[in-house]
Amino acid sequence: MTGSFKKRMLLCCGKQLPKEKMGSKYEEAIAGLTKLLSEKDGLNDAAAAKIKQITAELQGKPTENGVAKDVSVSDPVQRLTSGFLRFKTEKYEKNPALYGELAKGQSPKFLVFACSDSRVCPSHIFDFQPGEAFSVRNIANMVPPYDKKKFPGSGAAIEYAVLHLKVENIVVVGHSCCGGIKGLMSIPDDGCTSSDFIENWVQIGNLARSKVKSELNSAEFTEQCKNCEKEAVNVSLGNLLTYPFVREAVVKKTLALKGAHYDFVNGCFEIWNLDFSLSTSTKV
Repeated sequence: MTGSFKKRMLLCCGKQLPKEKMGSKYEEAIAGLTKLLSEKDGLNDAAAAKIKQITAELQGKPTENGVAKDVSVSDPVQRLTSGFLRFKTEKYEKNPALYGELAKGQSPKFLVFACSDSRVCPSHIFDFQPGEAFSVRNIANMVPPYDKKKFPGSGAAIEYAVLHLKVENIVVVGHSCCGGIKGLMSIPDDGCTSSDFIENWVQIGNLARSKVKSELNSAEFTEQCKNCEKEAVNVSLGNLLTYPFVREAVVKKTLALKGAHYDFVNGCFEIWNLDFSLSTSTKV
């Protein structure tokens, strides 16, 4: 067994930290050390540093010369490892019933389209628990129209969520300061592009761009982008209806489509419905 594989095995089996076997004693130790640190005035610097080191080690955080290290950038493997260990002890092991059910399958109520932006995590924003939402993330949270050859990845996710998982809501979430929308609004009128993928992708929202340019032609560019963030969501909602199985579910009222916008600058959230005036009639 190689060293790296052995490390992965120990991590999975939960043998890397002694706290696994300590139960409530572990939490009591952490609480006691934290209390001592908060009363640092009664300790000398050496004692305070030692307590801080022990606390970090008990929590699975790496230390260097007795000081807890910030591994978020310097050591990505350690950052992922320590993050998983915190998740395992603070969430996974405290919710055996939840994770036991999830092991049998999933039945989320939501399909969420969100941006790949690192500041916009659906589970974090909406406090989703594991199993609550099936998520698709891409540049500018775009939903492309139905096209088997051009957009099979998006189509597969929508098809699986609607036909197999039977989600009850599809939510498209736009957000403030969206770089993808800024890129869309910056494309020259002649359609020239300077990137391999980004500009071609965001042009899914061209209808939103045209509407904003027309209605807010004299507005500042920043203001145009703010409006386009929401208009592009509406375009995506319309594109969802080009998928036959989505349209059918909406007509049967087993599926609802919702637009939303998350403003992380001001800590605001907006959600809305669109009246598509759907009809099952067929033109002859």
